[in-house]
Amino acid sequence: MNLASAHSTQAIDVDVLVIGGGLVGASLACALAGASLRVGVVEAVPLDKEPPSHDDRSLALSLGSKRILDTLGLWSHLIHAASPIREVHVSQRGQFGATRFRAEDEGVPALGYVTKARTLGEALRAGLAQHRQLTLMSPMRVVGVFAEEGGIRAGLKGATAAIHTVRARLLVAADGARSSVRNLLGLAAVEHDYGENAIAAQVTPSVDHRGIAYERFSNRGTVALLPLNEGQCGLVWTLPSAAAEALLDLDEVVFLEALNQVFGSRLGRLVHVGHRVQYPLRLVSSRLQVAPRAVIIGNAAHTLHPIAAQGFNLGLRDAAALAEVLVAAWRGGHDLGSAAVLKRYLDLRRRDQRSVTFFTDTLARVFSIHSPWVSGLRGLGLLGTDLLPCVKHGLARRAMGLAGRQLRLSRGLLP
Repeated sequence: MNLASAHSTQAIDVDVLVIGGGLVGASLACALAGASLRVGVVEAVPLDKEPPSHDDRSLALSLGSKRILDTLGLWSHLIHAASPIREVHVSQRGQFGATRFRAEDEGVPALGYVTKARTLGEALRAGLAQHRQLTLMSPMRVVGVFAEEGGIRAGLKGATAAIHTVRARLLVAADGARSSVRNLLGLAAVEHDYGENAIAAQVTPSVDHRGIAYERFSNRGTVALLPLNEGQCGLVWTLPSAAAEALLDLDEVVFLEALNQVFGSRLGRLVHVGHRVQYPLRLVSSRLQVAPRAVIIGNAAHTLHPIAAQGFNLGLRDAAALAEVLVAAWRGGHDLGSAAVLKRYLDLRRRDQRSVTFFTDTLARVFSIHSPWVSGLRGLGLLGTDLLPCVKHGLARRAMGLAGRQLRLSRGLLP
């Protein structure tokens, strides 16, 4: 991996310029550089610091995502830090009906895996360092993009007032929900504020989690507990913003008492909670995902509610699909930034993106309604799902990222 500092004044030419070195952007860069394309990655955070996405939040990786990371040669960095999900238990507090998804019923060793975002970030940085065809430009930010015949130019600004230039055939924006590049490209996004915050932390239960992930709905928010190594669980507690703010200010004992009342006793008592952080929940969906010689992926294109833990997995499939399309175009001698190539990417991703966005948004809205009769209907839905193997199997395949056409990286094949 080549390093370009913020003080460098030399113009750089690459095949693909990726804006954002977070989890999705770095995954795409690894896939493209591994196929010998010249790749540039622009990251606003200095090299000696972690991007915001590389934090201690627990990340649920679908089985499909695990296969993509394995094909990219990254799973060896994660295998000892990732905890398998052997079962998912979905229920409502104080109501009948529950649904259980089991790995053995699906004929797989695990439905997915849980790791920390920081751990995955470290694995991706190690992967980036292996590729000579990759140039990391940090700390820099994009201040302008200019499409021209045969390519696109990006103006970058670092620690000095100088503007640096990078020329590429295609620019990929993977710079998050508040994407500045999306705005520079003039791509409007639709946003919906759920009026909720998610509290994330690690908790210690008094009973072994046995690889079971829990999603527990109540009139005091939704609690997800994800199995981690060493008997820990990753907590994601979503609830109205004001209530989340109040909970964050409580001391550990009072916070745990409130959490135990909502979650119940399936893991005994939750006896310890680590550092707590919160973040607001919004649905962000870009009206268009392509502009002349540019495409946006990951959270820049679609930011989802964390219910069902689909956000990063959807973004990783974006990266895998784009890599597949670009490598095929490059080997066929086609223009990487042409409208035809970008259309092939959109055609490959449209159905998955729309269905997952609709699914998570519908679940978030339905389970935020707190009335007895709606709770009863939800209970019937959970019970019915559990009793109908074909329905449960279909939902499990979707959650595992195995529904529909499988990308090359998902099938163990390099792009």
